[in-house]
This record gives sequence, structure tokens and C-alpha cells, in this order.
Amino acid sequence: MQFINNGPDIPDALLQAHEEGRVVFFCGAGISYPAGLPLFKELVEDIYRRCGTAFTDLEKDVFERNQYDATLDLLERRFPGQRLAVRRKLQQALQPKLHLEGATETHEALLRLARSPKDDLRMVTTNFDSLFQVAGERMGQEFQTYAAPTLPIPKNSRWNGLVHLHGILPDNGDDTALNRLVVTSGDFGLAYLTEGWAARFVTALFQNYTVCFVGYRIGDPVLRYMMDALAADRMMGEVSPQAWVLGDCWPGEEDKETIAWKAKGVTPILYTIPAESTDHSALHKTLRAWADTYRDGVQGKEAIVAKYAMTQPQDSTQQDDFVGRILWALSDKTGLPAKRFADFNPAPSLDWFLEVFVDNRFRHIDLVRFGVPPQVKVDPKLLFSFASRPASYEYAPAMQLVSEHTAGSRWDDRMYHLARWLVRHLDDHRLIIWIANNGGQLHYHFRTLIEKELDHFAALERGGQNSALNEIRLNAPKAIPRPAMRTLWQLLLGGRVKPNRHNPDMYAWHRRLLRDGMTTTLRLELRELLAPKIHWRSR
Repeated sequence: MQFINNGPDIPDALLQAHEEGRVVFFCGAGISYPAGLPLFKELVEDIYRRCGTAFTDLEKDVFERNQYDATLDLLERRFPGQRLAVRRKLQQALQPKLHLEGATETHEALLRLARSPKDDLRMVTTNFDSLFQVAGERMGQEFQTYAAPTLPIPKNSRWNGLVHLHGILPDNGDDTALNRLVVTSGDFGLAYLTEGWAARFVTALFQNYTVCFVGYRIGDPVLRYMMDALAADRMMGEVSPQAWVLGDCWPGEEDKETIAWKAKGVTPILYTIPAESTDHSALHKTLRAWADTYRDGVQGKEAIVAKYAMTQPQDSTQQDDFVGRILWALSDKTGLPAKRFADFNPAPSLDWFLEVFVDNRFRHIDLVRFGVPPQVKVDPKLLFSFASRPASYEYAPAMQLVSEHTAGSRWDDRMYHLARWLVRHLDDHRLIIWIANNGGQLHYHFRTLIEKELDHFAALERGGQNSALNEIRLNAPKAIPRPAMRTLWQLLLGGRVKPNRHNPDMYAWHRRLLRDGMTTTLRLELRELLAPKIHWRSR
């Protein structure tokens, strides 16, 4: 779903895995850009300026092929003072500008997102800066920091903190810490090949978690080394969970970027930036909005319902997919956002049901959101809607040869509140037509809710409680059915209105009504209500 207009569309599978505490955010240089820190290319250029030297022909050739780690490796070999001299310049180049607006807001958002349901922090960064530590202090959040090569075992029971996979800049200019930074191609070779400690960490991480990369570009050396290590494991038959990346692209290049990312074994979640620009505000705003919603828990989802309940679903667009937000919120297993929707005043339009809730928008990957463990093999033909979906085992009926009841699953709280909202539309003929077109057999819970509501209206009318009736009409204008609609509901509840499977126009309705000897006035009113959905025939 989209958390902001024109933002990246976060897949439901990633949202669900995140809520279950299975996602690890893997953060790159892009998230520190708002604090004035450079990306890898700009960092290399700045180091050369600070060193007071220019590219040699060989270094320029390597640099222009985007091999920035190899460029620095060549520089360290020829520069006076070599390795430590270059790294001191690197430390100078990576001094954040904390006075800039929003300098650490994205870091704060990621620190909130990276907290598990049990409040454990599990996050990885290849950045050398200490902006996460600064953000933590600003938030009053404490956490343990692991710096290469001393890394934790990436399992829930063995890891609670932030991992600086390639090291962290020391506060006191410690030469040993500077020397440990994974910066050059030689460093990457030691970390991922010769010594292999980084490769072992990354491999175990991918085996145990769903990884989401943030702040990387497709040509970053970091990704190249990590993906090469993972490719070797996949060749040996190792299976890793889904990996995602929040990646940028220019307008019109979505397909090209998608193919390139998938070739690396990562599924991209793309957002567009203006051509030739560095405006990544869509990413940063999305992370902050996602973090705020996650921090607020169920209340954050209820806020989404409150914001969009009175909109018309037809107005949802690819750029502003608020329908996706509503569906994500209503799918919460507690049922509280669905309750908020059902109780909202005035009652949201029935268009939400007819245009969204009965539309088969969900697929195999969405099963887990409704408590149904999916099979490993994806079923590409599986489609279902919010109003008609597979039941989890605690609600599904038992497999049996004989039963006292009509087979049917019990409802979860989400379905119950959906039905409560629908009975606020008993005077909308579109609802009863939809029911008839879809078999006409009401679930016994739904039947009970409708009967109870009709009895309630009748009691209020007999008692002359006009103020109570007017209040109902104020909050739900389509709640109290007119006489013609009430007759239809009574016929439906009595099992006397059934569709004819041989005639999609359901002319049997008309025959049923005629045999019941309705008055001409009532019959004409029903004809006006239901036409042209029902084909009226003469006696």
C-alpha cells in the first residue's frame, strides 16, 4: 500500500512480515543524504579533493565504470601515508550537518520500524556514520551497537541491536577502527571472500529474515558483493526468504529498473524521482509515515479508516491508492479498524462493498494476512476478496460426512463488523440485488443481524419514537428500509426469493411477487427499484 501520495507501493507481503517481526532493514548511504552526507561516488570525489590529488588514468577509468571501491584501493596504494592517510580524509568527509532540517528524521523512522513486537531492535547498516546513535539519543532510545568484524549471530535469540556491517567511524580517531572499515575492493575481498565473516553474516541473515534494502543504488559495490555471496548459496540449494529493495527510478524506466533489480535476486519497490534530480523525498516521507503508523499500532490503522471512510473508492488512483490503505487497515486481525469503519457516522457508502470489498484483489501471497498459512508452491489461480476469503483453521468447518448444520465457516471479527456495516444499508436496493445475484443464501450470522435490525425498526415505529428513527436516518440515510424494500427482505429471509440459475435476470422474482398478490402500487415501486437488474414479465 502507499503511505503517501506518489510514494512507493509497499507490498502486503512485506507489511505482513514486518508486523510479525520478520523484517530486517538493511540501510545504505541514501538514508544519510538529508544530513548532508555523500553517496559513494561523491564520497570518492571528496576524498580525492581532500587528499589534494587527481585521478590517474587508471583510476579515472575504474571510477567511470562505477567501481568506486576499486578506485579507493588504487588511491591507497599510491598515496603518501597510504591506507590510514586516506581513511582520515574519509572520516573528515563523513561529518554530518546535524543542523539541516530533517537530518535524522529518516534514521528515527527506521529505528521505530526496526523494533520487533517484543521491542527488540534488529537492523543492519553499511554506513560508517553514527547518525543512528544521534537519532537514538534524540528519541531517548538506547540500543547496543555491533561493529565489524565483531558481529552477532543473526537469530532472534542472539541479536538485539544495530549492526554496522562494514564498521563505524571512531569518535577519537582510533587508527585500529579506521583500519577495520570495509571501504576498498581489498577490504570487500577480505570480508566477503578471504576471511568471509561478512558473507557468513549476510547468508545467515537472509536465511532467517526477510530483508528490505533502503538507501542503495543498483550499482553499489555493497550489493554486488552481498548478492554474489548469496548466489553461491542458492547454487548449493539454500532457500532464502523474499528480499526487497526500496529503489528509485526516473519516469518511464520502471520496467528497466525492475529487470535490473530482479537480476540481482531482489524484488524492487520503486518510486519515481524527477529526471536528473536527487529528490528522494517520496522515500523519506514514506518511511516516516510507515513508522508513525507502526508506532501507533491499531490506532494508526483506525486513523487511516477515519481519514478515508467518507471518500468515494472510485476516486482512488495509482498515485493516491487510498483503497489499498483502507484494505490494509481493515485486514488487521484485531477487527478494531473494521469496527471503526462499521460504526463511522455517517455510514460509508455501499460503493465500498460493491467496488472494493467483493472485488478479488487478493492472491496467494495475501493468505497469511488472514491467518491462512500458504503452501510453499504458489497458486497463481487463487483469487479472493475481503468479503469472500479462505478461512483460517480456527474458523473453518470440520470435514465430516454428516452435519446438523449447513456447512459454513464461523466469522472472524473483520467479517462480523463488515456485516454490521452492511445492515446500515437495508434501504439500498443494490445490496439485496447483489445478495440475490450471489446465491441468495444468507450466512446465519448475517440473517440474524438483518432480522434483529428489522425488528428494531418496527418496534421504534410502533412506539412512535420518531426522534430515534430520525437520528438513525441522520447517521445512516439508507438504514431504514421503505415498505417495498422491507417486503423484499422478508421474502429473502423467508427463503422465498431465489435466483433462477438459468436466467441471470432472475425473472423468478417477479413471478414470486405476483403470486403473493401484491398491490399494484407496491409492485410498481419494486419494479422502479430493481429495474433494469430484474427482467419483469407479465403474468
